[in-house]
Amino acid sequence: MDEEPLEDWARRREERRARSRGKLRAVPLTSGPHRGAHIEPTAPRVIQEWSGSEWVTVGVVPDLAAAKAVLYPRQPVEERPAEWDRPAMGKGRGRHRRPSAAEDRDR
Repeated sequence: MDEEPLEDWARRREERRARSRGKLRAVPLTSGPHRGAHIEPTAPRVIQEWSGSEWVTVGVVPDLAAAKAVLYPRQPVEERPAEWDRPAMGKGRGRHRRPSAAEDRDR
């Protein structure tokens, strides 16, 4: 088996760890094992951030809805103009244009 150089492995590991830094998670403040988030939606949650080696507490929120607001902030909506500039339909039947009723009668 071909082994990769230690420097390449260390570089890939550091890149992977750098990508994961700053990720957030919400942990319910309840006793027992942590189960699905939907089990106790009214329980308070601890917001934790990954520092690269451990989860660090950032804050506390009152329930699941507030935790989702912190974990998944709304993205700004890109506003589009009401009518965008497009070329006007020229005269003629063209390849994909439907003939008008008057042109159908002329045939």
